[in-house]
Amino acid sequence: MTEQNEILFGKIAARKKELGGKVLILCHHYQHDDVFQFADLTGDSLKLAREAAEGGKYPYIIFCGVHFMAESADILTEDDQAVILPDLNAGCPMADMATVEQVAAAWNELAEVCGGQTVVPVTYVNSSARIKAFVGNRGGAVCTSSNAERVLTWGWTRGEKVFFFPDEHLGRNSSKALGIGDDEIVVWQRGRKLGGNSVEQLKKARTILWNGYCHVHQEFLVDQIDKWREKIPAIRIIVHPESPWEVVRQADYYGSTERIIEAVRESEAGAVWAIGTEVNLVNRLKKQHPDKSVHLLASTPCTCGTMSCITPTNLLWVLDNLAQGRVVNQITVDAQTAAGAKLALDRMLEI
Repeated sequence: MTEQNEILFGKIAARKKELGGKVLILCHHYQHDDVFQFADLTGDSLKLAREAAEGGKYPYIIFCGVHFMAESADILTEDDQAVILPDLNAGCPMADMATVEQVAAAWNELAEVCGGQTVVPVTYVNSSARIKAFVGNRGGAVCTSSNAERVLTWGWTRGEKVFFFPDEHLGRNSSKALGIGDDEIVVWQRGRKLGGNSVEQLKKARTILWNGYCHVHQEFLVDQIDKWREKIPAIRIIVHPESPWEVVRQADYYGSTERIIEAVRESEAGAVWAIGTEVNLVNRLKKQHPDKSVHLLASTPCTCGTMSCITPTNLLWVLDNLAQGRVVNQITVDAQTAAGAKLALDRMLEI
């Protein structure tokens, strides 16, 4: 640790102690250790938002994640609690790939060509509050990477087809795990009439996938799996379901961030892992389990650049302002949007 970092970390710790029970700091698993060390709660996005809502009446909730995560926390917490994002540039490129305007236009096109068939919208939690509200107001639900298969199954009990966004890969992997064939899965390509599909393809489809993706998990390839297995035959490969289908098919296991953590934790001493997910989590698992051999599946670091916008410097800036009675970078979802989004979240929790 450099002397400069030591001073910075000391200031953050002092401010946090000074503010006492007024502040709750949430950190997503992909956050860098320089920030992660100050977390009161850690986890994936929805888990953190729910724990913040259930964790007591903290006036200030600092979410060290990205914008859609802070929105979810604002939706689930009380009106007198302020949710703060330390850097407003911390967005999610995948969430931004599906805007309400784009999805609404696609929805209307589908209604025209699939008349008589019920389409159920499902959105991954990695989406904006406005998208969640769109889904909630049309009888759909949110899903996470751990329950996507259950939510899809629910969707097919309510209609002939599911319109899934914004992550194409999670939707495809979950559909195929449930036995849906390639001829019943189509991709809606943004900006093309009927998403680039024929009327017949859309009518036959059971899953319609938005062509969004996570740039981090796009970096994992089958060739990387082959090279690790050639080098270490006994290695175990686990990847996140935001990875392409070809990668998930070749891996030994796939699952959510929490599932990856659990798999490594519960494996025996000496186990060798190659993991296909964000590098900060992989590096943390490597430190936490020195009795195991943990590697990143890719040969180059796969980093969530927008998550990296959150730094100790802007965390301290937020804390300094709170100590002076100023709330900065508050994330607020309007009441109408929050109500629609909560419908979609509540349906997921009921499934």
